[in-house]
Amino acid sequence: MKIVQTNKAYYPKVGGIETTITTLSEGLVKDFNLMVDVLTCHHNINVTTNQTVINGVNIKYLPTYGFLHSLPLSPGYFFSLKKYSGDILHIHEPFPLSDISVLMSNKIKSNFKKIIVSWHSDIVRQKWSLIFYGKYIFKFLEMVDKIIVSNPALINNSDFINSFSEKCVVIPIGIDLEWAKSSEQTILKPETPIILSVGRLVYYKGFEYLIEAMRNVNNAKLIIVGSGPLRKKLNKQIIDSNLSGRVEIIPELDRESLNSLFKICDLFVLPSIRKSETFGIVQIEAMACGKPVICTEIGTGTTFINKDGVTGLVVPPENSEALSSGINKILNDNSLRNFFSENAKQRAFSEFNDHKMVSRVYELYKNLLEKDT
Repeated sequence: MKIVQTNKAYYPKVGGIETTITTLSEGLVKDFNLMVDVLTCHHNINVTTNQTVINGVNIKYLPTYGFLHSLPLSPGYFFSLKKYSGDILHIHEPFPLSDISVLMSNKIKSNFKKIIVSWHSDIVRQKWSLIFYGKYIFKFLEMVDKIIVSNPALINNSDFINSFSEKCVVIPIGIDLEWAKSSEQTILKPETPIILSVGRLVYYKGFEYLIEAMRNVNNAKLIIVGSGPLRKKLNKQIIDSNLSGRVEIIPELDRESLNSLFKICDLFVLPSIRKSETFGIVQIEAMACGKPVICTEIGTGTTFINKDGVTGLVVPPENSEALSSGINKILNDNSLRNFFSENAKQRAFSEFNDHKMVSRVYELYKNLLEKDT
């Protein structure tokens, strides 16, 4: 079985979608001995074509001459995709270059037995583009054979795939959790309870509400791990709120150090405020370490991972009072915290491990291809 995966970026680009595609591609090679090619664009401006093999996956990075609202300007993409063939073309959306290329070329369609889409998110921030581009999305989704989504909420809340619910298959994102089984850590656990949050310092993460919530949380420290355009603004908020001793923002960490923070924290919080937060993989990492989670209800996969009253608490978005109340409730109740902790760890390992995701996708491929034989 030969598979071609395509997305606007791939490893070494760090991000939820990129990590998922890398995990899936390498897992299909390792677990099922499939041939996997990846066609992608350089995630930085780079006008050379690079081809390499990483963990058995053949990757072609196309030249990128710039970006238009995060979409790589890679004019060679269409002609490159036409040269690929195989059993399955697996497209990871949103990626307008890919779906428009498929719509424009009968050759691309005929080069593959089946075309599958992983629908990671609607276009949220660049909604103005849908005036021109929206009709092509519907045509593209009409044509594909199956649509993979990470959680049921994505189907119900999407402006596009809810019209094609009969094509949708729920396959939760899975990640490598082996590291969480070890008690080894490089950071000593302090006596003060640690609240952890991880993510880029951007508009949809809602960190300003979490920082504000700390004004009503006593005897605990908040650590936010991340970099981004809001760093200066958030640091000013911390100083203006007299929280410098209890709230700290630290830049992105190496994997070992971040894993240690997941292990020593007492509680993980994901305070997102917009649907751009489609899943929240960091919740899985915290849960695998037995940490209760507080997240917000934004109509995406965040509450598919974190079950309210089972693995943690779900609160309304943009609500600092609800965040502080939830934090205090968990930190002040040992039995509740232990209950959430046990459930969180069990759910992470049983539902969101990488091998389960890869196996589910492989079975989908196999069943689709067997229908034609």
